[in-house]
Amino acid sequence: MAVIDWRPIIKKYAGLWVGLKDDEMTVIVSGKTPREVMEKAQKKGFSKPILLHVPTKVIPFVGGLQATG
Repeated sequence: MAVIDWRPIIKKYAGLWVGLKDDEMTVIVSGKTPREVMEKAQKKGFSKPILLHVPTKVIPFVGGLQATG
C-alpha cells in the first residue's frame, strides 16, 4: 500500500470539502458543502467522487492497538 501525501491538499483546501478521483490524490472539485461538491463533480462527469472534508488544523493521530492476552 502506497503512502499518500495529502499535505498539498490540506494546505490549498483547508476547511473545504473536496471531491477526489479514485487515486485518492487528484482533486476534481471543491466546495463548502458535500452537496455542492457532488453537483460540481457530476457536471464534470464524475458520478462517484471520494468526498473528503479537509481539516483546518492537522492533529497527529496514532491508531490504538488492543492487546490480546
